Amino acid sequence: MKEAIHPDYHAITVVLTDGTEYTNYTTWGKEGDVMKLDIDPLNHPAWQGGNRQVVEKGQLSKFEKKFGNFMGGKAAAAQTDEEGKK
Repeated sequence: MKEAIHPDYHAITVVLTDGTEYTNYTTWGKEGDVMKLDIDPLNHPAWQGGNRQVVEKGQLSKFEKKFGNFMGGKAAAAQTDEEGKK
């Protein structure tokens, strides 16, 4: 392997949103730097299994109405029925 072509691999401290700290090895920053996270598994719904905002805001029904045939769901059948009545 060639010398001096790879970035420095060193330890940094990662701070989660609740203040929890742990040491991680990375090429980011310099030895001893602190990375403070704004979003992490403790507060993001994608990791928490939180409520789906898409369903709550009615975006799913809009999608099904517009692209019902794409998913082959209820909206596809309803759209077909409406087109048949015209």
